[in-house]
Amino acid sequence: MKKRVAGLLISLICLFVLSACSSSSNSSENKDKQLVMGTSADYPPFEYVDTANGEAIIGFDADLAKALGKKTGYEITIKDMDFNGLITSLQSGKVDFVMAGMEATPDRKKNADFTEPYFRSDISMIVDKKSSIQTFEDIKGKIVGVQVGSIQAEKAKELQKTVDFQLETRDRVPDLVQEINSGRFDGVLMEDVVSKGYIEKNDNLTTISVPSNETGGAAIAFQKDSELTSKFNEALKEMKENGEMDKLVAKWFNGEKSLKIAE
Repeated sequence: MKKRVAGLLISLICLFVLSACSSSSNSSENKDKQLVMGTSADYPPFEYVDTANGEAIIGFDADLAKALGKKTGYEITIKDMDFNGLITSLQSGKVDFVMAGMEATPDRKKNADFTEPYFRSDISMIVDKKSSIQTFEDIKGKIVGVQVGSIQAEKAKELQKTVDFQLETRDRVPDLVQEINSGRFDGVLMEDVVSKGYIEKNDNLTTISVPSNETGGAAIAFQKDSELTSKFNEALKEMKENGEMDKLVAKWFNGEKSLKIAE
């Protein structure tokens, strides 16, 4: 009888150990199939916080990331942070990739790998309708705001070579809009598709064109030499070819044209 009891206990212990190992293995496998996307959720319609529905982060980038995750076999979790810290967080492993309407500039390419661009929008300047600023040249001697680390910040430095204005930065885009509404800024450089949303909510604002307003387009950033870059590039290409990308563009940008994925 004692031998039977001992045998039963040994069997139960073995089953427990096997179950624990199996659970640990599954947990590790599930973890490997999850990716954290870093973004700056202050940039509608690319990404923003849906305060009406539980603080979820929604937008074009959020939908696109989840669609790409489904195609590549990953579950996507989105993490909000300041735009200026996104590449640093990617390098340190706090996030697995970055989608934030981010352009693959030469400086960023030194620290990250990028997919082909998936959407392009030109740059314009937001101004108060009642101000004396009617053309870009009217910004001379005035204060222009840009988001820290953004492509608009780089563009502003180029524009200062032709028109002398003071440049100031803020971490978040809503802060820029607040500054122009309060009269502390005379203009704010922003992407066209993003400026439209803020103008709709602030009927005192409008946009004017700026010289050399083209951008290279938004791309997805991964760690250097990451195998995910090619996987996501293939998925992006598929979405362009089968019409899925066009549907997302129509949903979030009212039919604005996305860039074609490079072959």
